[in-house]
Amino acid sequence: QVQLVESGGGLVQAGGSLRLSCAASGRTFSSYVMGWFRQAPGKERDFVAAISWRGDSTLYADSVKGRFTISRDNAKNTVYLQMNSLKSEDTAVYYCTADLKYYGNYYANYDYWGQGTQVTVSS
Repeated sequence: QVQLVESGGGLVQAGGSLRLSCAASGRTFSSYVMGWFRQAPGKERDFVAAISWRGDSTLYADSVKGRFTISRDNAKNTVYLQMNSLKSEDTAVYYCTADLKYYGNYYANYDYWGQGTQVTVSS
């Protein structure tokens, strides 16, 4: 198993930047695909980004392409989400997720989840 703890959320003005971090503990971090999802009030949990086991492949939702960057540091057991040019519609709780086998954008296929961190973008 792996335990995930997100940090870095907060309040930022539109056009600003934030970097989210997700620290993992437990089984070997490099064994997991890592991802980020987000959920706004009253809405479904949406895919944001995912990164492969070695970090040589990434996936992004169309809504964040060119603005967000996912990366990982396997030596530090941490995955990051750099968010630039933030918009009010990016406001949501952001969740870190992990899976041993699945690399994709369907939330139900990820086995492990963090508790979430709130990102609020003011316009």
